[in-house]
Amino acid sequence: MLLLAFDTATPAVTVALRGDEGVLAEHTEIDARRHGELLAPGIEQVLAAAGCARTDLTGVAVGVGPGPFTGLRVGLMTARALGDALDIPVHGVCTLDILAAAVTGADGAAVDKPFAVATDARRREVYWATYDVTGRRESEPAVDRPAEIAERLAGYGVAGQGAQLYPEQFPNSLRPELPSAAVLAELTARLLREAPDTLLEPHPLYLRRPDAVEPGARKAVTPA
Repeated sequence: MLLLAFDTATPAVTVALRGDEGVLAEHTEIDARRHGELLAPGIEQVLAAAGCARTDLTGVAVGVGPGPFTGLRVGLMTARALGDALDIPVHGVCTLDILAAAVTGADGAAVDKPFAVATDARRREVYWATYDVTGRRESEPAVDRPAEIAERLAGYGVAGQGAQLYPEQFPNSLRPELPSAAVLAELTARLLREAPDTLLEPHPLYLRRPDAVEPGARKAVTPA
């Protein structure tokens, strides 16, 4: 196995390369506006660090969101292009699940009760889902204003950037704040062994329509 993994659904442009024995290289940069500029160099950096070429890859793992339209599109288009060019499988994973797979308490200890993950959805909203103590997702990903779900998540520890942005609504913050491609690579490798049917197609999980609309795409308004 030589699995290339990356996620661009948050401000983290994170890339990792995993071989048979584990993660060989990882590179992450934080910039919410430069996903398109940072992803390709990040891929080349991890390949070079491991002494590998793109043609050595046997698979790609990509975070499918939920996330803002522009950044998410960069990762998914790149993943599909690599899969097509190299004729290798592309595996999708919910970005919230990537965060959940690495959750610990503020002291770095493992969590011992159910928790939630919340990421920045902009517009003063968060993408979120709840998980059992093993990290298995218990609710479908959703998008809401923090105040609308604060009561439901009362008592839950909350990982992800949402907990940092809205501490009044989510006072019990957990780690990590942003996803790691190394975690994505390990999670994908495990799912390929144990539950391959749970991996997703590399299609974006937006949860809402993007702000940008092509000219002429809006419905015409009939005069009153």
